[in-house]
Amino acid sequence: MSKPIELTDSNFEETLLSSSTPVLVDYWAEWCGPCKMVAPVLEELAEELEGKITIGKIDVDSNRDSAAKQNVMSIPTLILFKDGNPVDQRVGALTKNQLKDFINEHI
Repeated sequence: MSKPIELTDSNFEETLLSSSTPVLVDYWAEWCGPCKMVAPVLEELAEELEGKITIGKIDVDSNRDSAAKQNVMSIPTLILFKDGNPVDQRVGALTKNQLKDFINEHI
């Protein structure tokens, strides 16, 4: 059973570069209501799409460097990375179908 992985400033780049699948990174914070709406959907998708995509979560309050490098200004921000490079992003709470469509464009 796959779950989203916790990312930090210290493991962020290594995780992106070592992944054999695209990585969808959820930039979130504990106080963010829309982030809490997206979290269970990402957990479902991590399980459903296991082996096709890696889903990671990074708390922007604790990991400001990684958020700043991607110019994350609003949360939730979801950025899809391939081979360690950002290829697409969405900002705001998305439905499960919107997230699946976004992911399926890149896997």
